[in-house]
Amino acid sequence: MGLSQTQQPSGQKLAARVISYVDRVLLVLLAFRFVLALLGANPANAFANFVYSLSVPFVEPFFSLFGYQVAYGISRLELGTLVAMAVYWLIGVGLVRLVMITRPEHR
Repeated sequence: MGLSQTQQPSGQKLAARVISYVDRVLLVLLAFRFVLALLGANPANAFANFVYSLSVPFVEPFFSLFGYQVAYGISRLELGTLVAMAVYWLIGVGLVRLVMITRPEHR
């Protein structure tokens, strides 16, 4: 059975869900990066290399906040990654609210 017209999410709601999903995926990726860096994961490992490679474009703008020098394979606290997570979370919340701004609230 398909969804009736009344059960399908509105365009705004669908857009908000997509934004939230993408934001959560990005935050999970950055959380993996943070934990791997904190534990000094071996960058030659395929999973660690994948996470580092995929996440670097998102955290690179924040590296210079604290004078951070990238060094993989040693335990380090990446404060820039934590800041990036906070910034991307705020952007995601802001975009969802912006998309839903004209939607009336149901009481």
